[in-house]
Amino acid sequence: MFSLSPNAAQQINKAAHDSGASDLALRVAARRLPDGSIDYGMGFDETAEGDMQLLLEDIPVVIAPQHADLLEDTMLDFVELEPGQFNFIFVNQQSAFTTGGGCSTGGCGNGGCGSGSCSSGTTH
Repeated sequence: MFSLSPNAAQQINKAAHDSGASDLALRVAARRLPDGSIDYGMGFDETAEGDMQLLLEDIPVVIAPQHADLLEDTMLDFVELEPGQFNFIFVNQQSAFTTGGGCSTGGCGNGGCGSGSCSSGTTH
């Protein structure tokens, strides 16, 4: 199942409040690229018919059915990548255990979703 770290939840709450998106859910998506890596994306959105709806760390999260398999066993975290540089990352728990990797630095620049949408990241 997809999950959020407490740090990610705190930053998502802050971003939702700052951007006026508090009444929207966090939509998370993933797609497989031709080279086999996974491209992740996230942003604030309304729930659509057929969406998987989760409540994680008190954050409403929605996932479209076509993205659910790629997000299985993936955690969204918010970490310090370099001193003073914080960002969201997607950690595929299964890949982390089988290949020693699985992190991607995707997401929202320096720690917030600002305009209500986040950029994406890629992992192998």
